[in-house]
Amino acid sequence: MDRGKKAERRTRLRTPKQATAWLRQNGLTHAEFAQQYELSPNVVRKVLYGGTKAYRGQSHRAAVLLGMKRDDSATEPREGARA
Repeated sequence: MDRGKKAERRTRLRTPKQATAWLRQNGLTHAEFAQQYELSPNVVRKVLYGGTKAYRGQSHRAAVLLGMKRDDSATEPREGARA
């Protein structure tokens, strides 16, 4: 396993509470963050407050940008998965 993969595995994901604190530390509101990344402010709030599991779409993108989920879009589809 190369070092890049090891470093990626060691990267800790943020909890919703940590993501909210990160926004505050960077002087951003939910709405400002959403506007910056062309997301719906309601989607960002739902991600931060547990209103969605963020499996796909804007909610998944918001969770990735907030550091709450890994970006798995670059991985190969699992064998047997639909294309």
